[in-house]
Amino acid sequence: MFRKVLIANRGEIAVRVIRACRELGISPIAVYSDGDQTALHVRLADEAYSIGPASATESYLNVANILAAAKTAGAEAIHPGYGFLSESEAFASACKESGLVFIGPPPDVMSAMGDKVAARRLAAEVGVPTVPGAAEPLPDDPHVAADVAADIGYPLLLKAAGGGGGKGMRAVSTPDELPAALERARGEATAAFSDSRVYAERQVLQPRHVEVQILADTHGNVHHLGERDCSVQRRFQKLIEESPAPGLSEMTRQALWEAAVRLARAAGYVGAGTVEFLVEPDDSFYFLEVNARLQVEHPVTEAVLGVDLVHEQVRIAAGEHIAPQITIPPATAAIEARIYAEDADRDFMPSVGTVDVLREPAGPWIRVDSGCFLGQEVTVYYDSLLAKVVAWGPDREAARVRLHRALGEYRLAGVATTVPFLRDVLADPEFAAARLSTSFLAEYQQRRRAQADSTDANGVAAVGAALHMVQERTQQEPAAEAATPRSRWQAAARREALRP
Repeated sequence: MFRKVLIANRGEIAVRVIRACRELGISPIAVYSDGDQTALHVRLADEAYSIGPASATESYLNVANILAAAKTAGAEAIHPGYGFLSESEAFASACKESGLVFIGPPPDVMSAMGDKVAARRLAAEVGVPTVPGAAEPLPDDPHVAADVAADIGYPLLLKAAGGGGGKGMRAVSTPDELPAALERARGEATAAFSDSRVYAERQVLQPRHVEVQILADTHGNVHHLGERDCSVQRRFQKLIEESPAPGLSEMTRQALWEAAVRLARAAGYVGAGTVEFLVEPDDSFYFLEVNARLQVEHPVTEAVLGVDLVHEQVRIAAGEHIAPQITIPPATAAIEARIYAEDADRDFMPSVGTVDVLREPAGPWIRVDSGCFLGQEVTVYYDSLLAKVVAWGPDREAARVRLHRALGEYRLAGVATTVPFLRDVLADPEFAAARLSTSFLAEYQQRRRAQADSTDANGVAAVGAALHMVQERTQQEPAAEAATPRSRWQAAARREALRP
């Protein structure tokens, strides 16, 4: 086992990996940018090293600085977390050349699976259904790219070849939208993964997004750890995830598990990874991509199965065997809500500021993975994810109710967060009934707006009725006064009494 592991990441995932290292008797080493000098992961690590300015491209994506910090610290291995360099073949190769163990798939597997285009080719070769799309990244020539897109057919999706997590992804409904969408997708992909390549595939309408967790060691063992439903998304980034995926037939569930394991074996996969699928209402499914890393939503699998996926990653990297295939329990469930520094009422606009109030939820079967602390400066430099709240229950409904209660306890001031919005979603009857698809959130927001419009209309009608009643009373007052003579003081008192 390793003595020292450097965590090449920040925020809640860096805190998560630091804690796992401590439990394994490993000394955790942190790195930080100028914008993260006081961050929680820096405080929790045994050692911490500066790797550059606040900009991610000059720090958390700076391979040379990260490797220099690992050498100075005497680290034997590097855990990349997720995002940043976690799916970079070049970084995995650089670690190997520097004599460091990369806690993740080896470079050749990263090339085959972390590269989304190569993974699609391999899936087709081993008989896993794929969404119709381009076999290669879109060319730089806009006219040739337009021809490729036309051959695929609209609507289509543009996706980053070098990474996932919704970064570099754009929906394109018509040919006129393609040039601007392609420019934005390439820019976002470059910023997130230092890789501007983008590919295109047909957009499947109203599917569910279901992914299978896999583990594979260096001894040829490949196992699945069940599946997760990640259909509640905004702008192709997940907000709520759960395990198991509700409502799948047992036949479809088994088929997804088998397809994921078959693809991982064909690639010679090593480490933890996720094979993602789109599942249509008739239970037919298509391979989407492989995330050759730990997923943000891994805690729901851990909650259901009682497995620590970071422990497993480290043990696999150290050459140990993984445990035999786990029997997936038939009943228990876990749901995760992602807490972003975003204003849901302003189209999820990122929110920046200082965290000046913080009380995270607790209680039985509640887990909070967080990088938050009082006085934290939330900036524009990094992803807006602050924390994740996970609830376990003996069934889905118990987990849903428990998570709703936990979010009601969450107090964070100084920046806007998605907490109130997520709590409303959990209370929505459609979510409670597990009627899910990737269009769920858009449909939920439409229902929310329609309800607000109806409430406004009822309010206007009530005001109008009140004004009409006052007008009628005012018109009746002179006749009443003429029939019964009274002083001006009495008339004034009468009018005052009739005021609404």
